[in-house]
Amino acid sequence: MQTSDFEYQLPPELIAQHPVQPRDASRLLVLHRGLGLEHRYFRDLPEYLRPGDCLVLNDTRVLRARLFGRRRDTGGRVEFLLLRPLSDGRWETLVRPGRRARPGVEIDFSAGDCRLTATVDARTATGGRVVTFTSDLNLDQAIDHLGVVPLPPYITAALEDDERYQTVYAGPKGSVAAPTAGLHFTPALLEQIRNLGVQVAKVTLHVGLGTFRPVGVEDLKQHSMHAEYYQLNAETADLINSARRVVAVGTTVARTLETTADAGGQIRPGCGWTDLFIYPGYQFRAVDVLLTNFHLPRSSLLMLVCAFADREEVLAAYRDAVGQRYRFYSFGDAMLII
Repeated sequence: MQTSDFEYQLPPELIAQHPVQPRDASRLLVLHRGLGLEHRYFRDLPEYLRPGDCLVLNDTRVLRARLFGRRRDTGGRVEFLLLRPLSDGRWETLVRPGRRARPGVEIDFSAGDCRLTATVDARTATGGRVVTFTSDLNLDQAIDHLGVVPLPPYITAALEDDERYQTVYAGPKGSVAAPTAGLHFTPALLEQIRNLGVQVAKVTLHVGLGTFRPVGVEDLKQHSMHAEYYQLNAETADLINSARRVVAVGTTVARTLETTADAGGQIRPGCGWTDLFIYPGYQFRAVDVLLTNFHLPRSSLLMLVCAFADREEVLAAYRDAVGQRYRFYSFGDAMLII
């Protein structure tokens, strides 16, 4: 199967630039595999859940991972996108402009009473940089104070409230992008779901930039995923293993569960790094129902969705969503696959 098999046409005006208000007012396309489509609203989700189900959420929080500074030697403007912490104040980052960000270059991000500087240590194999930060404050506090929440490049409008790019249940910081399927939930909707007898469990997968990048090779077997850190505790594993159906909220949850599932579909608690790439031909072991947003053409996210349901069926659903003027991508509408 080729990357070009996951292409579709999307009018630019259907790329959502703002989140809807309230969160659960977004639309919901329900795909019954092999049976057809329904057009609903996200607030109708409880109608598709049953007592004994387990709804699994990704509780990661998006970092204020975009930093703007100046080179100490030339005064030139520099932008960092933090990808993942390493150790002792060291981070893997993307740097723009990166051409002259050679080892030894120092960048100053300080503002007011908050001092933050970085020194470029090395270039990574993927074109990023390893840098070492120094600050008068706790490094996490300095980054949180000086950084801004990064939005995907297809969102060009300003975000008035950073919390709208966080889920209402966001916990540990670590992502450079939101697990967007979860953006539609409100506390009231989650409470309604619990009252149905549905268990709500949380895992953590810190979303990396590689998840959202288009696949750059034509032969899918040649693609390598950027590894992302996950954590799943024993209590969550027990909830999932005792469920009648496992409902994964987003592709990040699906990848976490499939990473931690044994051959019989039982979830094993633990933490680590996953580079699992799911595309058609993959046999799911843990996930029974998938709730997701609409994804970019040629992306690993769309490929995962096409592995969970038939590729032609998914792409036909996307064409229908375009015809029905659904809103696409991070701030767009949702899709439930049963």
